[in-house]
Amino acid sequence: MHSQAGTSPVTAAPSNPAEWGPNLVCCICVTIHRHGRQQPTMTSQTNSLLPLGQGPKVVVYHQTHHGPNGGPPVSLLPLITQNTGVTHVIVAAIHLNEGPGNITLNDDHPEHEKFATLYGEMAWLQASGVKVLAMLGGAAKGSYERLDGDDLERFEAYYLHLRDMLRKHRFDGLDLDIEEPTSLPGTIRLIDRLRADFGPSFLITLAPVATALLPNQPHLSGPIEYRLLEQMRGHEIAWYNTQFYCGWGDPSTTSWYDAIIGLGWRADKVVMGLVTNPANGAGHVPWPNMENVLRTLRARYPNFGGVMGWEYFNALPGGAERPWEWAANMGRVLRTPLPVAAPQQQIPIRPYGMSAPTQQLPPAPHPFPAESVKTLQDLGFSQQQAVAALNSTGGNVEYAAGLLFQD
Repeated sequence: MHSQAGTSPVTAAPSNPAEWGPNLVCCICVTIHRHGRQQPTMTSQTNSLLPLGQGPKVVVYHQTHHGPNGGPPVSLLPLITQNTGVTHVIVAAIHLNEGPGNITLNDDHPEHEKFATLYGEMAWLQASGVKVLAMLGGAAKGSYERLDGDDLERFEAYYLHLRDMLRKHRFDGLDLDIEEPTSLPGTIRLIDRLRADFGPSFLITLAPVATALLPNQPHLSGPIEYRLLEQMRGHEIAWYNTQFYCGWGDPSTTSWYDAIIGLGWRADKVVMGLVTNPANGAGHVPWPNMENVLRTLRARYPNFGGVMGWEYFNALPGGAERPWEWAANMGRVLRTPLPVAAPQQQIPIRPYGMSAPTQQLPPAPHPFPAESVKTLQDLGFSQQQAVAALNSTGGNVEYAAGLLFQD
């Protein structure tokens, strides 16, 4: 951290978090300088949050690293200085572009000086016990296509640069956000290689849309059958950051989550993904409603996996000025001890493949005109198929119809 000219800093925390003693019980607080600059300092503090590693997870994605028009870095430090209860941060998004070695973090090379603050703050979070993962892929396609296929030399040529970047910046794990057609064998090869290179403590997560965990439903990962992947490599996968938004699920009630768990998925491995602001995608649920849903899920499933939010920089209710308030709300509901109570009756588990739960689900909110969806439904397709096709074609009805008939 650097002091602004003319400020009078008081005693700060060790500049290197690794210097903290193993028996030091503390947290970071914020010291305000004369001119308003904030720097982390250390102080003892007790709280009622569950220890990290216990209870549901509170996960935030961090893709927008700077303010508009090359503005200042969006600081992650309030996630720990404000005692939010955050457990994991996922830094997005790594892309493997055409040509081995052409790797970017969003639009720039990972070693660009603009990321210096990000990497520095990652170390503070990790020293506080928060795990920091990177995310590979997302809406920008190509990374997984370049890691897929039978050409092992090609896989190595692209993978090694990803491995080296993760090692250099000491990420605790990698989130695989596969939003392009990818084979099951190619996905397993990537998971196995990550485990071999990084060891047993490295976190490997995936980020499927909610429909991908239901039978016979369209999703974004092409031919991957996630149930089969879980059967084959579930022991290597920490959890699934499941997207319940943008037409792929609905978090405004417990129905979609209940349907997934009712099919036999473990609740501790299904993290409910939310959009943190309507500007970040369709399906945002206001906090009072969301709080009720989360309290119900936590009471219903003692091993509830928790929540993830896309994304951090403008999360409500605080918005761009106080984005950590989203995590604090989640932490207050999910990361505090529960009074001992009789568990609620859980949803009966149906044999995987039965369609009854899906048929009973409420329609998922989506950003497309009702007329566009109806046009495709009139052609004989379900609403979920119509929304999936519109998602894949940027809302173009003609292209969506062609895609559906092609399938």
